[in-house]
Amino acid sequence: MGNCLKGSTADDISLLRGSDSTRDSSSSDQLGPPPPYQESLPVYYPSPNVSRPVTQLTEEEQVKIAKRIGLIQHLPTGTYDGCKKNRECVICMIEFMINDPVRYLPCMHTYHVECIDDWLMRSFTCPSCMEPVDAALLTSYETN
Repeated sequence: MGNCLKGSTADDISLLRGSDSTRDSSSSDQLGPPPPYQESLPVYYPSPNVSRPVTQLTEEEQVKIAKRIGLIQHLPTGTYDGCKKNRECVICMIEFMINDPVRYLPCMHTYHVECIDDWLMRSFTCPSCMEPVDAALLTSYETN
């Protein structure tokens, strides 16, 4: 078997120990630290099934979006007063600040209005407990 360091007088043990003075000076010592980690942000569309302009949506798709927006608008809103035990929106992971606009779901979970409205346009389930929001809304309409 051959040695991958042909022509070198150093043996394998001295290379492992780093005691060979004939080591190449252009080794990893001169490379420096790695570049900073940069994560590219994902492209986020209003709906996973719709990636074209609103003007190109079918009438059925436009009706579906309008109904969803109508249901979302019936969910109660308020302002964060600092008394709730949950202190952050689990969608954006940012702590609630006093007087932040919040929306309450039927399961009693609370989120920033902007965060939950965006979430509900994609999925009509609570992000925390996965309870269907539309079923709870519809049953509350039937009881009234």
